[in-house]
Amino acid sequence: MTEDSFTERDRRAMRRALELAARGLDTTHPNPRVGCVIVDGDRTLGEGWHERAGEAHAEILALRAAGERAAGATAYVTLEPCSHHGRTPPCADALIEAGLRRVVFALEDPDPRVRGRGAERLRQAGICVQGGLMHDEAAELNVGFVKRTTEGRPWVRVKLAMSLDGRTALANGASRWITGEAARHDVQLWRARSSALLTGVGTVLGDDPRLSVRLTTSRPRPPARIVLDSALRTPPAARLFESAGEVLIFTTSTDPARRAALEARGARIERIGAQSAGGCAAPDTERLDLARVLARLGEVELNEVLVESGATLAGALIRAKLVDELLLYVAPVLLGPQARPLVELPLLDDLESAPHLRLLETQPIGADLRIRLRAAQPAAP
Repeated sequence: MTEDSFTERDRRAMRRALELAARGLDTTHPNPRVGCVIVDGDRTLGEGWHERAGEAHAEILALRAAGERAAGATAYVTLEPCSHHGRTPPCADALIEAGLRRVVFALEDPDPRVRGRGAERLRQAGICVQGGLMHDEAAELNVGFVKRTTEGRPWVRVKLAMSLDGRTALANGASRWITGEAARHDVQLWRARSSALLTGVGTVLGDDPRLSVRLTTSRPRPPARIVLDSALRTPPAARLFESAGEVLIFTTSTDPARRAALEARGARIERIGAQSAGGCAAPDTERLDLARVLARLGEVELNEVLVESGATLAGALIRAKLVDELLLYVAPVLLGPQARPLVELPLLDDLESAPHLRLLETQPIGADLRIRLRAAQPAAP
């Protein structure tokens, strides 16, 4: 259905459902973020949102709040009610049993195994079902879940910080801090919503990051920390082992001693095939088959991956057309032509061959500017 098919009352109720869904921004992994509102006329009878995998879905919580009053009412849900048994029973059956008259959902379930079946079950039970209200907003809230269930890999968001002249650090590597405290806090919010934080071994060796979320959140476990390290050069004493949460290292190495040392620190090591380097020696992160790495991350149900790396890995992902979004922080400072570049890209012969991006959002963050960009063409599946 089109947006014009819905009333202002419908839109108001769905906006509230989306607000509720956003409360699970950093807690629902690997499930989608879903909100539900049950309404009778202008009266809200019950509300709910999905908080954690394995716990009650948004519809169930809203039905519990509404009780017997749900009979004959309308449910507004940000995602098509599920029709299959997973960790919890089907929400479509619960809505049918409660005697709902009408169900309005924003986004059809993108999982091809279940897509459309929840709506069909409701219709077969005599319930009026309408979909598509605020579809884009619901899809944006769940970009990673949609990407993983339709294409088999997570949404890849590359975070970069630069000066006004496009530099990330001085020639000697000094970069703390280009951006201000407000921007660094904002990065923590993006970390908190991510399923995993990914970097290259060059960043581990050069910066020794913790890759932790330095916020108090309600998420059940911290994001996984992923290192692309073809030669297993990650030091067992690296600070990323000091925080709670999984450390996953992708490598092409078969060195048993290095593997054992890292596994003793709790790392999980997975060997991934290498890309052909042709006649050139490629950096470590580029020798890994990046598409296969992302496919593997999709298999382990990671929805959103935040990449925090240097110019080499960022450039490799861009060249491979594996970046869905750039999260770019621009500081009002100039570092000069000798400073380090934002990304490493090959020499271009013409402007047409340059990677083109589309501007999604700009927002001041303290003294800095946050720019969100997406590929002009969708990232490679």
